[in-house]
Amino acid sequence: MNGRTNSACPEPSDERDEIARLLPAPADWDLPSEQYLHHKDLLMRQIDRDQAATPARPPRRLLRPVLLAPVTALALAGLLTAGIALNDGDREPSAVPPSGAATDMRPVAALLRQISDAAGRREAPIVRDDQFSYSATKVRAADLSSGKAVVGPLEDHEVWLSQEPGPVKKLGLIRSGGETFPLNAELGDTDGTPAGFSRPTYQWLSSLPTDPDQLLEHLYAKTPRIEGRERDQAVFEQIGDLLGRVMPPRTAAALYRAAAKIPGVTEAPGAEDALGRRGLGISRSDEQNGVYTEWVFDRQDFSYLGHRSRLTKDTSYAKAGTLLDSSALLRSAIVDKAGRRPDGTKN
Repeated sequence: MNGRTNSACPEPSDERDEIARLLPAPADWDLPSEQYLHHKDLLMRQIDRDQAATPARPPRRLLRPVLLAPVTALALAGLLTAGIALNDGDREPSAVPPSGAATDMRPVAALLRQISDAAGRREAPIVRDDQFSYSATKVRAADLSSGKAVVGPLEDHEVWLSQEPGPVKKLGLIRSGGETFPLNAELGDTDGTPAGFSRPTYQWLSSLPTDPDQLLEHLYAKTPRIEGRERDQAVFEQIGDLLGRVMPPRTAAALYRAAAKIPGVTEAPGAEDALGRRGLGISRSDEQNGVYTEWVFDRQDFSYLGHRSRLTKDTSYAKAGTLLDSSALLRSAIVDKAGRRPDGTKN
C-alpha cells in the first residue's frame, strides 16, 4: 500500500488512503480452477454491464477474482449478497487431523486408496517450461449476480496455463462463452505470479510432499482461511481444485491418500458430473455454510470426471438442493502454445 502523510487538513487522497486502511487487507488467493474461473467470468460480465465503461473493446479479465479456489459458489453468493469477509492471514498448520489406522478403516479410505493406486500407475508426461497445460470442460453454474441463484446452461470452457517456473505476468488464456481472454497477473503482482498454489505448474506440483501426512500438513498450513467455512472443507476443496490437471502420478496419488485423512470425507452414491455421467463419488459437506461438494470418478479406470456442488440448507438466495456449480472434464493435456488444442486446432 502507498504510504500516507499526516495533515491537519487532509486532502481527498489522504481520505481515500484512510478508508483503504480501514478495509480488510486483500488476500493472496489461489489460482481458480476451471469452474471457478467460469464464475469469475459471470461476475465480470455483470460488472461490465453495470459499468459499461469501454464497450469498444473486451474488458480485461483478472486471474484472481473475489471468488477463488477453493472457494465454492456459496462464497461468491456471500460476496454478492452479504459481503462475507475473506481472510487468509492465519495459516498455521493447526487442526490437522491425526494420522492412524482408525481413519483408514473408513470405507471411503479404501476407495480413495484404489483411486490413488490407479493415479500412481499412470505414465508421467514430459513437460517443458515453455509449454502450457490445457483443459477443456463443460460447466454449469448458478448465476448469483441478481441476488438469487439462477442455474445457467451448460457451457464450454477451455484454459491454457503457462508452465514457466518463475513469476510470469502473462499466465495464459481462457475461453468461455465463445470469447477468449488473456489471463494476466494481478496489478499488485508487479513481478508477475510465481508458481505455487496460486499457479500450480507441473514442476511445482512435483515439488509437493508425496508422503500423505506431510502433504496434508502442508495443505492445512497453506490453504487460505475463509470466514464461516470449515477448515476441513477448505482443505478438501483445495485438493479438489487441483484435480483434473496434468500432474505427476506420485503427486496425484498422494493427494487422494491425503484426502482420505480429512474428517467428514465420505463416499457419494449416485455422484454425477455436469454431463450427467455417473461414477464413483467422494464427497464432503460443510455444516457451517451448507455446501455439499462431490468429486466424480470413472468406475472402470478411476480417472477424474468432474465435480458437483449444491446447497444443503435454505438461504436467502436459493433453497436447499439448488445446484451451485458442476463440471465435466473432457480433456487435459500439455500443448506447445496457448490457444492451441491437443489436436493442433486453434481456439
